[in-house]
Amino acid sequence: MFDIVCLVSGGGTNLAAIIKAIEEKQIKNVRIKAVISNNSDAYALERAKKAGIDAKCISPKNFSNRDEFNKVLLDELQGLNPDLIVLAGFLVNISEDIVEAFENKIINIHPSLIPSFCGKGYYGLKVHEAALKRGVKVTGATVHFVDAGIDTGRIILQKAVDVHPGDDAKSLQKRVMEEAEWIILPKAIEKIANGESL
Repeated sequence: MFDIVCLVSGGGTNLAAIIKAIEEKQIKNVRIKAVISNNSDAYALERAKKAGIDAKCISPKNFSNRDEFNKVLLDELQGLNPDLIVLAGFLVNISEDIVEAFENKIINIHPSLIPSFCGKGYYGLKVHEAALKRGVKVTGATVHFVDAGIDTGRIILQKAVDVHPGDDAKSLQKRVMEEAEWIILPKAIEKIANGESL
């Protein structure tokens, strides 16, 4: 069995898409070993518990500095020893120590077609606000490996989504999740878990 650990910060809609894809056998030979959130109020933790998955919060707020937080998170991940770490809406930058310890074993979903609207400061609704401000007609989502940069790792999958007249950041965010993120994140996990070429 191929073990994954999902790191989440909010509602966990990407986590829900992964759980559903595993249940419906769109992802084969994979189990979610644990879910970790940096936010104790994240609904994603509730989603995990309802699905019978171990869930815990490791928050930077509970440590005197970021280095301590990074060390505890690294220790937790090494203890779990997953085959893959999935950043499913995780709004904390992963430390270089974690990237090194799990080289080519961490993937992220980003709500744009990288290299557009990515890097420092581009997360959540800010990505969609920037896309609308620029006036793009097509946006989308990208699954990529995580390296020491921000949104700079090798691209695994992308899917385009049309921008509609009258879209605001929230309506665009919803369409990008439904038409791209929830489709390509499970697909990427399936490909990696079952050794398909990327």
